[in-house]
Amino acid sequence: MYVLLVLVTATAGFLIATFVEGLEPPRFLFLVPFPPTPLGFAAYGGLTLALVLGVPLALVVLVSRRIDDPA
Repeated sequence: MYVLLVLVTATAGFLIATFVEGLEPPRFLFLVPFPPTPLGFAAYGGLTLALVLGVPLALVVLVSRRIDDPA
């Protein structure tokens, strides 16, 4: 499900940059500029969602493995 959501976001970024004119270059984490091309927006969308969903998901997995269940 996680990979599917990242791919959908990357596809949306690609389509937006394909059909919308005059977009400014996005900046990943406000630091790394991406080119205002369809591939640049696809990478930006995919990486942003991967980070936004991936960090909390990784924390949940980490905590769930360390919690000792007395049941």
